[in-house]
Amino acid sequence: MRQIVLDTETTGLNPATGHRIIEIGAVELIDRKLTGKHYHQYIQPDREIDPAALEVHGITPEFLRDKPHFHEIAEAFLKFVHGAELIIHNAPFDIGFLDAELDRLSPVPGNMADITSVLDTLVMARDRHPGQKNNLDALCRRYYVDNTQRTLHGALLDAEILADVYLLMTGGQTALFGSGADPGSTSEMDKPHTRLDTSQLNLIVINATENEVKEHDLKLDELDSSCTEGSFWRRLEI
Repeated sequence: MRQIVLDTETTGLNPATGHRIIEIGAVELIDRKLTGKHYHQYIQPDREIDPAALEVHGITPEFLRDKPHFHEIAEAFLKFVHGAELIIHNAPFDIGFLDAELDRLSPVPGNMADITSVLDTLVMARDRHPGQKNNLDALCRRYYVDNTQRTLHGALLDAEILADVYLLMTGGQTALFGSGADPGSTSEMDKPHTRLDTSQLNLIVINATENEVKEHDLKLDELDSSCTEGSFWRRLEI
């Protein structure tokens, strides 16, 4: 199963009023594992960037001046995503911009629906967490995805973060341990474990207080409600 987690940055909010894509970032998943392959491209939009958009992504017209136009990178981009399932947060936004860019090509290759299928993680998150904030930052906090040490920036960074969130949101906590397994497949809990012999160690044991145990249980309840397979730590207690 090949999936592409994708994000874009744009000059504004509405492609119908002439706003354009200025950055595409995408990372590849095969069988729910990051392969290390990615697509990243800055694009010259031939128009001004709205101040509000500039505040979000910080990409200036001066930086984009020598970057290629969309028609110059379209073939490589479409080849990268062809046949894969696209995973996008708030997919109508990005797909709307991509379709608008494809419409400008000659000949027009069709729209994104002709090239690939799309999974919208915002719709998925709203279904799993109704009434809560479900933007990417909120999901990072909810699924404990740490983005503070990332070296990538912009659309590619967001695509990489979304890949982590998607794996956690759809497969419990398996991605934390590198198994990348789908629900129902062999998990870390099914594998043989080696116990450490502590008989010769001079260990100091500090037992949790009653309040700490209650807080621990509350946190596990929270994980149980947010993960498809339930908390890994609670399964360890079984």
